[in-house]
Amino acid sequence: MDNLTLIIGNKNYSSWSLRPWVFMRQNNIEFTEKRVALFTETTDEALSQYGSDSKVPVLKDGNVVVWDSLAILEHLSEKHLNSTGWPLDPEARAFARSISCEMHSSFSNMRNELPMNCRKEFHDRVLSSDAEREIDRIKSLWVQCRSQFGKDGEWLFGQYSIADAMFAPIALRFIGYNIPLTGEEKSYVNSVVNQPCIIEWIASGKAETEIIEEDEITP
Repeated sequence: MDNLTLIIGNKNYSSWSLRPWVFMRQNNIEFTEKRVALFTETTDEALSQYGSDSKVPVLKDGNVVVWDSLAILEHLSEKHLNSTGWPLDPEARAFARSISCEMHSSFSNMRNELPMNCRKEFHDRVLSSDAEREIDRIKSLWVQCRSQFGKDGEWLFGQYSIADAMFAPIALRFIGYNIPLTGEEKSYVNSVVNQPCIIEWIASGKAETEIIEEDEITP
């Protein structure tokens, strides 16, 4: 196997970095982690060599460079997991791709109002109606996935998939902001936050000392 290096940002804040990191750890794909602190005077210079427009995450796979979390996940599935990153069943696979792309491109109100922050816990945060609607949409997708496709395991489609990696940061947000959860949605979030690699990521995020003011909100 070619040497894999995953370039990530601050673990406390970088939800995009979490996705390929947790996917690789969950699937026992060995890699070297390179962390670049974001929004510092040296960030652009440190990331300039990768051609990613100074964004993380970036995967170096031998001579191949891949950026953008979903592109990285698909590359890992194709090259290192025999394309098993998506569900094998065609109907489930189509649904998994659809919700992953929706996660990639949507839910902007929820993202802005609930920035990922592993260090803090929030209670009774008042959200806009648009953010509330997006949260309800995510919950309904999780319930549909688990009831329709995930009966043979604890993940969205039974076995762990790219879709689970894409939604991992949302599970952390829901826990950190004490979003009310019931039934299948609560069970799914518990599966995510009890992953050993997720526990490790949270601990590392809490140990970081950098502050990114735009991602900080008052509890």
